Amino acid sequence: MTSIIGTYDCKVDAKGRALVPASLKKQLPAMDQGFVLKRAIFEPCLELWPMAEWNKMMEKIGKLNPFDKKNDLFIRRFMAGVKNIEIDDAGRLLIPKDLMEFAGITKEIVFSSKVNILEIWDKKAYEATIEVDEFDFGALAQDVMSNIKFDE
Repeated sequence: MTSIIGTYDCKVDAKGRALVPASLKKQLPAMDQGFVLKRAIFEPCLELWPMAEWNKMMEKIGKLNPFDKKNDLFIRRFMAGVKNIEIDDAGRLLIPKDLMEFAGITKEIVFSSKVNILEIWDKKAYEATIEVDEFDFGALAQDVMSNIKFDE
């Protein structure tokens, strides 16, 4: 599994192109294979999947029975707005207009690592999500991580 690290602020031009920072590009695996850009499930942001990671997910989703109504609905929603994306020779990533609208992206964005993929946020939306005062991250960390066996 690929692990991507960091948070990067960038600007988007009028055509929806963002220059991917060099330090981030170095971490992205097999850039010549391309990426998949899609709507996030839980947040108003986008997810950039390296093709190898996307293919692993497609293997799992491909095992779902499409004749089960819940599976069918999930697959349709998960795949909504999915686009094949490449980083051009100038190091730019083109974000399609429909995905920019979904994520509320204007001029400034944040690339934020999420283990093996990247989230792409409108900068103001990202900062608002990170700075939620009433959110108890410590309690969430305990709920999520306390059952993991770290010695294995």
